[in-house]
Amino acid sequence: MSEKNIFLPELLAPVGDFDRLYAAVRFGADAVYLGADAFGMRSAAASFGGEKLAQAVEYAHANGAKVYLTCNTLPRNEEFKALPDFLCRVRDAGVDALIVTDLGVMGFVKKFCPDTDIHISTQAGIVNYASANAFYEMGAKRVVLARELSIEEVAEIRAKIPRELEIECFVHGAMCVSFSGRCLLSNYLAARDANRGECAQPCRWKYSLVEHERPGQQFDISQDETGGTYIMNSKDMCLIEHIPQLVKAGISSFKIEGRAKGEYYVAVVTNAYRAAIDGYGLSGSADYVPEQWIIDEMKKVSSREYCTGFYFDKPENTAHITYEGGYIRPWEVSASVDGCRDGRIFCTQRNRFFTGEQLEVLQPGKKPFTITAGERIDRDGVVCASANIAMMQVSIPREYDIEQGSYLRKRRQ
Repeated sequence: MSEKNIFLPELLAPVGDFDRLYAAVRFGADAVYLGADAFGMRSAAASFGGEKLAQAVEYAHANGAKVYLTCNTLPRNEEFKALPDFLCRVRDAGVDALIVTDLGVMGFVKKFCPDTDIHISTQAGIVNYASANAFYEMGAKRVVLARELSIEEVAEIRAKIPRELEIECFVHGAMCVSFSGRCLLSNYLAARDANRGECAQPCRWKYSLVEHERPGQQFDISQDETGGTYIMNSKDMCLIEHIPQLVKAGISSFKIEGRAKGEYYVAVVTNAYRAAIDGYGLSGSADYVPEQWIIDEMKKVSSREYCTGFYFDKPENTAHITYEGGYIRPWEVSASVDGCRDGRIFCTQRNRFFTGEQLEVLQPGKKPFTITAGERIDRDGVVCASANIAMMQVSIPREYDIEQGSYLRKRRQ
């Protein structure tokens, strides 16, 4: 709750490894969601297998954050043999909740992890209050609603379910051309099962039309001279300017997509939504709009063109499709800050930067500011014009105190 007694939703950040975990917690996440070494929907993403899961939970809890573990694949018969042991390890690690889709998995969770909360994954496709209530009666603590709902539909679900049942909704990140990720396109084109954490994202590929009797002859279906089209390539979602409407609809947890994204992405987006949520709490206004620097942060991470998803309009009105391939990357990380001492900033290079360049500093919970990179010294005390080795450790003169774990970045040329 804020100082003005306004309910503030949980901020839930994606985590793929320890670096991203540290970034999420440091930059303001109330909770994180992550995968272990099985039964998660992001097989290509890094995960927390073995002892790593318990270590991750210990770190998060020590810093006031909860941990939700994805267990939301649709396992086949033979995979259920491994589920009891997996769940016992999860229980012993102390995770706060398990995110599940399959009813059979849910039954196993209730048996082997009776004291662990159950969150129903967006893969379950919940779009009405009857489904939400049914899951609640089966023991769910939270439902992650399908991304295809309007803000009015979310509000109606909130009004017709028990107060104790929490609602989690995506507010930022990649969207899917299929219904809440239920897609077989990857299976057909890459033999990788999208519903078992192996999606190759063929919806992001560039396509041309070929007629059956004319193999090898591509017909132009593009909207420009380059040929081909990204007609299934969804825009990214960004709701940072709509915090009051989302809170009014009764959403308990704001979820950021991106377990496969890097630590910088996690830090920037988590930091921006943290500032926006806290700003709303302090303002107490239904007309609250974040400060411009917060909105601008959305342009400083890799993304596709943004939209507001299905919350405020239907896809037939705006298509939600970006006709460009790849990501927009206007900024890049120059270095991560390891600490300050003896009048210098010690950092680890991520991308090359030079003496005299203007670098922007991103610190947790603070408006970014600009510094000038002074004379650079490597770990051996040798002056260097630029760091040209990946993860090279260097130091520059300190103009201001900068927190460990902060980032130095610059606009790409």
